[in-house]
Amino acid sequence: MADSFARSAVVRVIGLDPGLRHTGWGVIDVAGNSLRHVSDGALHSDAQLSLADRLCQLHDALAAVLSAWHPDEAAVEETFVNRNPSSTLKLGMARAVALLVPARAGLPVAEYPTNLVKKSVVGAGHAEKTQVQMMMRVLLPGCALNSADAADALAVAVCHAHHRATRLAWTETATTTAAIGAKVGAVAGRRR
Repeated sequence: MADSFARSAVVRVIGLDPGLRHTGWGVIDVAGNSLRHVSDGALHSDAQLSLADRLCQLHDALAAVLSAWHPDEAAVEETFVNRNPSSTLKLGMARAVALLVPARAGLPVAEYPTNLVKKSVVGAGHAEKTQVQMMMRVLLPGCALNSADAADALAVAVCHAHHRATRLAWTETATTTAAIGAKVGAVAGRRR
């Protein structure tokens, strides 16, 4: 795997699993189809503080993670709507911070539904957290997984790496097709 990193351009991806109490983060390096664990962890807010202060804590801590690891792209898990509207609203606010901080840092930010993340790394959209943790240890040897939130964030990063490759292939195909179409059009125009 080290050889593929030496031969390919490496893209650093941060995955984020947002939550007001705990926001998981995981950083991986992607070179072609090869993945390498860089770091992971969780950010915690103080439940004794006001909501505004907790969001500021999350903002500042996430900005520090970005500054420490210098990712090229970010991926954020979409919010799972639960039955408690107040909890859903607070989770949405934490998710907004998770989207805002990397976007303000100039990173492209992708979003993925929970079921797609689980399906991408485990093969089943309704996989248990323990299955996600196990697959992260298989896909990213050497990762310590400091928490379940960190494992989920790494899974978001891995999901992005897989879907990123597909999106790049589609973009290259569309660009090539457009270039061929332009050349054919130019040749046809000269023949008239």
